[in-house]
Amino acid sequence: MERAAMLDRPLLLEATANQINQFGGYMGMTPAEFRDMAYDACERAGLSKELLILGGDHLGPLTWSGEEEAEAMPKAEDLIRSFASAGFSKIHIDTSMYLADDDQNAPLSVDVVARRAAALCKAAEQAALEPPVYVIGSEVPPPGGATENEDSVAVTTVESLRETLDRFKEVFIGQGLEDAWERVIAVVVQPGVEFSDSNVILYDRAKAAELTRYVRSMDSIVLEGHSTDYQPAEKLTEMKEDGVAILKVGPALTFALREGLFELEDIERETCLSEPEGGYSLFADTLDAAMLENPGYWIRHYHGSEDEIAQKRKYSLSDRCRYYLTDARVASAIQRLRDNLSREKVDSYAKVKVCEVLDTYDL
Repeated sequence: MERAAMLDRPLLLEATANQINQFGGYMGMTPAEFRDMAYDACERAGLSKELLILGGDHLGPLTWSGEEEAEAMPKAEDLIRSFASAGFSKIHIDTSMYLADDDQNAPLSVDVVARRAAALCKAAEQAALEPPVYVIGSEVPPPGGATENEDSVAVTTVESLRETLDRFKEVFIGQGLEDAWERVIAVVVQPGVEFSDSNVILYDRAKAAELTRYVRSMDSIVLEGHSTDYQPAEKLTEMKEDGVAILKVGPALTFALREGLFELEDIERETCLSEPEGGYSLFADTLDAAMLENPGYWIRHYHGSEDEIAQKRKYSLSDRCRYYLTDARVASAIQRLRDNLSREKVDSYAKVKVCEVLDTYDL
């Protein structure tokens, strides 16, 4: 926000359906509460609220994919209404996941994906304060990263993209959503980038050339690329030049935050030679204990031996530990870490190092 204010440029800030929703999500916030938090942060950073674009990511039945359509879709409609009515103006409609009564042994058809997306678009249109813009796409990487290897990531084909756009347009217009269709600005594709626990698949513009050439022939649609975390700056530039105009990052940011907190705990141990009043922060141990007690956010993502999984809980590029930073015990450990490092007995050299870490990670 401070950088956006300095450059006088818009800032796009998105939240996923797992992160915030009508029931709170893992942040314990509704979309309206998230909006208010973002506006407060704008004020502190000196960024005009008019420059902040709020987006909803993966809005659909993802959170309730274990339920049948009759139960999951009404919840998804309430979800998208809560985002639209809170002023989120960029809506990514994601209905690409199986629901409990779908045939799990057959590909989910574009017809089903488009039909469900149209129902959610209609709900958003009815609740929106101002007409939002939409991002669609049935070929969506899992939110937060996936376990992938280089051979398993295939660039979206032109045929698949064309089928998605044609079928979505037909269904939207058939549902009386002509005006909403004119506000579809992007489609999510797989441009050939992904990351796993320890591997980053870099963008290869040659492999994506057919896809990006086709997109440049369209007037009003750009591509949205997810999982662009950890891509080098030159690769992000190439993607932008090639028409992947919306680049989504998330775990890379919280991975850096986790690095900073671990470094601060190391400094705490080196400088507070006798146990501080109130005790050491024990941040890393507290974080891991919270993850072990509530494994739901990471257990399906981390595989291997017990030692390998323990290492991934801390250091995986997927950074599933980000889901636990709002846990009361973890938040308390972070505050204790800050308190211990702000005590006068920390020598001047250590204070310089602490300030460097705080500045680097904006803590």
